[in-house]
Amino acid sequence: MDAADPRRIEITAPPSRAGERIDRTLAAALPELSRSRLKALIEAGCLTSDGETIAEASYRVKAGQVFVLDVPPPAPARPQAQAMDLAVVYEDEAVIVVDKPAGLVVHPAPGNPDRTLVNALIAHCGDSLLGIGGERRPGIVHRLDKDTSGLLVAAKTETAHAELVRQFSAREIERVYKAVVWGVPAPTQGELSGNIGRSPHNRKKMAVLAHGGRPAVTRYKVERALANGNAALVGCRLLTGRTHQIRVHLAEAGHPLIGDPLYGRAHGKRLRQLGKRARDAVRAFDRQALHAATLGFRHPVTGAPCRFESRLPTDLARLIEALSNTP
Repeated sequence: MDAADPRRIEITAPPSRAGERIDRTLAAALPELSRSRLKALIEAGCLTSDGETIAEASYRVKAGQVFVLDVPPPAPARPQAQAMDLAVVYEDEAVIVVDKPAGLVVHPAPGNPDRTLVNALIAHCGDSLLGIGGERRPGIVHRLDKDTSGLLVAAKTETAHAELVRQFSAREIERVYKAVVWGVPAPTQGELSGNIGRSPHNRKKMAVLAHGGRPAVTRYKVERALANGNAALVGCRLLTGRTHQIRVHLAEAGHPLIGDPLYGRAHGKRLRQLGKRARDAVRAFDRQALHAATLGFRHPVTGAPCRFESRLPTDLARLIEALSNTP
């Protein structure tokens, strides 16, 4: 084991470990890290072998195989309150619904230790929020990617947190997103499915996997064809909530989100077919074109139905308008 850099550890599997699960092999080599911690690091894409990401804790090792584990520095156990402007859509004693802008990270993590939505919620709701559902992600029951805008609900009590988590797990939450994609999906409405897990080739990406991963289902409907069929506005309804689910499913179907830096592919031909104004708008759009437009759930205390809608943010509305008028 090479621990010269405490954040990067190299482990060579001895012959006695051949055929063993990788999480067991790592646990034996690194007793200072719990097995649950090691599993979380593996699933987060922090383990590689010969340049390939190992994303499954059940992966079987080979004698003499060399693994590299990147261990990020621990995040502070308790996020601090940091006052920020919040677009509060609804709030009571149990829940708060906010309209998150693109560019805002939901909770602290390596690389984003503060200035997150969690820090802002603590400042807004007070210290009573601390510890709800866990110290590091107080109040959080679901997430949006940093550059995805739109509606998010957080819990303000343990009771509300437990009930909202149950509703998410039982697929009782209504979540509808607006996406602008390359091309027009055919058929114009349907269902995209496939297990999603960490990409074996790029630990920063998720992928549809033939083996492993977790089941994921996205229902979609084309709302408008744009730019003479070179793009489309698509409504996506989540039946599950996997990391990057809509982005992965649409990219796998050949219709990646415009502006997606991780899953978007070069669409030079379609871009050249756009008019100058639309072409300039696409080039200037600096995030994935995805917005959480509708959020519905039953109130975790009263049981009353709650449903909220968010208008398209200015940047996305301008992109759609430019693609609607291609000259």
